[in-house]
Amino acid sequence: MQSDQNINFPLTETTNGYYVSGGLNLDNSHKYRLSIKTSNNEQYYSDYVPVLNSPPIDSVNFTITNNGINIYSNTHDATNNVKYYRWDFQETWIFHSNYDSGFYSNGDTVLARPANEQIYTCWGNDTSSTIIINSTAKLSKNVLIDNLLTSVPSTSIKLGSEYSILVRQYALTADAYTFWTNLKKNTEQLGSIFDAQPSQINGNIHSATNPLEPVIGYISVGTTSSQRIFIKNRQLPAWLPTPAYPNCQLDTELYVYYAPGAKTPVNQVNEFINYNKGAQFPLIPVSPISRPGSPPLGIYGSRACLRGLYIKGNKHSTGFLEILMQPNHKKSIDYEKYHTNH
Repeated sequence: MQSDQNINFPLTETTNGYYVSGGLNLDNSHKYRLSIKTSNNEQYYSDYVPVLNSPPIDSVNFTITNNGINIYSNTHDATNNVKYYRWDFQETWIFHSNYDSGFYSNGDTVLARPANEQIYTCWGNDTSSTIIINSTAKLSKNVLIDNLLTSVPSTSIKLGSEYSILVRQYALTADAYTFWTNLKKNTEQLGSIFDAQPSQINGNIHSATNPLEPVIGYISVGTTSSQRIFIKNRQLPAWLPTPAYPNCQLDTELYVYYAPGAKTPVNQVNEFINYNKGAQFPLIPVSPISRPGSPPLGIYGSRACLRGLYIKGNKHSTGFLEILMQPNHKKSIDYEKYHTNH
């Protein structure tokens, strides 16, 4: 990045194509541009743009509708420097697997699952996928009230337990606002004959190597503001979200058993659960099968809902398989040592 006073601010590539800088203390009285040099020595420059800092978000709120919730932001700029805005957001929500897995395999045998390794509570996340912009340029006051950000349907799993949204607000120049408006028209508003026809999108990035090369993109400089809210299920009507696992049933039985005349047992647990003993695609045991007054007879699960989910920021499989076997009476269920008469 370069200032109009020829001061350079180098950016560091952290991952392929992703560049960051240290903390920048930019002078609002100067303008800045981005200088890009590719691996094949092609040079690109953006136009010099002013530093434009976003005013604080006054609040983020939601309203309940017949079909779900609408989420809004509210803001104003007392300095009257900002009249054009853009927003994006990140959603996070809590949901639960269809069954609570009380067991796991260490590769060799099935053990009781420790409380700190539970995989029942899951976290999902998503980011905004539309362009959200608004302006106060034609308003008598520089205030935006109930600016609609997104809607969440009442049937969404996002509202089943607890939902959170982190909203980020960006300040735009008039030219930047025009760019985002045209980009929105060209990407989101092409559904009918009454929508605008696709048009050329002109950004503020240009090729110094080939001035005729079209370049799409827009560079803005400034700070953002953000605000997060949480919405608990008890704040909402008694909606019934669509189940995350409509086909997840306890529908498979696996045994450790002796075939007629056999001297060694058939161990389907090793085949499907214990990955050190033959399970190539290991599944997760769930809960014990038991009869009143008797020790556990086996473990339930379901094979239908194998999928990857985020558990406290880590990706885990929450697939389940129903298992029916005779364990011995230990905390660790050692199926190999038990002989069943079934």
